Amino acid sequence: MTKDEIFEKIVEILESTFDIEAQRIQLTSRLHDDLDIDSIDAVDLIVQLKPLVGRRLQPDAFKSVRTVQDVVDALHGLMADAAHA
Repeated sequence: MTKDEIFEKIVEILESTFDIEAQRIQLTSRLHDDLDIDSIDAVDLIVQLKPLVGRRLQPDAFKSVRTVQDVVDALHGLMADAAHA
């Protein structure tokens, strides 16, 4: 998947799971401050993202995630790692 495709999937998940309007979701949006995603919501988000990678996601991969762009980059990196494994 490209980073644009990953972003689109994240937007879909945030809309359907957390009722966040798509226009509020930008790459620069901060998960907690801008989108009101708390730590429990973040766990739900990781569960929703698991099928994209096709394997269990380690919470450590998301410790430094603060923005939607960070999520896209983390997932893209995990997918690249999975493809090379």
